[in-house]
Amino acid sequence: MKVETERESPKMDLGRRTATVIKKRALVADDEPAMCVLIQEVLGAVDIEAVPSGESEELDRRIQTEKFEVALVGLSGPEADGIGLVRKIRNSGLNRMTPIILISSDQRPGALSRGFEAGATFFAYKPIDRAHLTRLIRVTQGAIEHEKRRFRRIPLQTKVRIKSDKAEIIGETIDISLNGALIKTPQTIPVGSLVEISLYLPAGARPVVGLGTVVRILNNNQMGILIDRLSAIEIGRLQEFLLPKIDELYSGSKNS
Repeated sequence: MKVETERESPKMDLGRRTATVIKKRALVADDEPAMCVLIQEVLGAVDIEAVPSGESEELDRRIQTEKFEVALVGLSGPEADGIGLVRKIRNSGLNRMTPIILISSDQRPGALSRGFEAGATFFAYKPIDRAHLTRLIRVTQGAIEHEKRRFRRIPLQTKVRIKSDKAEIIGETIDISLNGALIKTPQTIPVGSLVEISLYLPAGARPVVGLGTVVRILNNNQMGILIDRLSAIEIGRLQEFLLPKIDELYSGSKNS
C-alpha cells in the first residue's frame, strides 16, 4: 500500500496552507468613522480582522452564518438599534457566547443596565482610548471561554460597605467581577433589596460606589450582589482595576 507524503498530496498541502491564513475575526458595528478606524487599528495590532456590519440584511446573515471572536457594538446611533443588535447576537446559534463590547456615548446608569440585560459582556464609554480598548479586546479572548457566568470572577478580599433602607453592613468580598461581587457579611439583606455598595479598592484608592441588587444568599453569611448601576466614572475605575487581573488570571490558566 502506498502512503502519500505531504508533497504527493496536494489536497493535504492545500489544507495546511489554508489553515495558516485563517485569522480571528471581529464584528464591528459603529456609525462613527473615527471610532471604526480606531477599532480596526486596535484589532489589527492583536491580529484580529475587523469585519464591518454592513446593511441590515447583510448584518443578520453574518450573525447567523459567520463565527466571530468578539463583537464591538456602538450606541452612538439610536440606542434601540444597538441594544437590538446585542440581543440578535445573543439569540444567534454561532455567536450566542461571543463576547460583546458595547461602546456608548450615553453615560446614564440606565444605559448600562439595558446593555447588560440585553447580553453585553463589557461596557466602554466614548471617547475611548487605544490602550483601554486593547485591554478590553485582549480580555474577551478567553475571559468567557471557560465560564458559564457572564464575567470572570477574581478571587479578591477587600473591604466593602453595604447600605439599604434597613441596615448598614461592613463586610469583605470573596470574589469580584465587572458586574457583581460575592460578599461575606455578619448579617444578610433580603434577596431583591436595592443597596448602595462601596468597594474599597486596595492601595488606598477611594472606594467605587454604586447601586446594586441582592440576588442570592449563601450560608446565611454570604450575599451575591449584582452591581448594575454605576456612573460612567465608577464603571471605568472598576474596569481599570479588574481588567489587568482578569487578563493575568486567564493568561495563567491558559499556560498551565
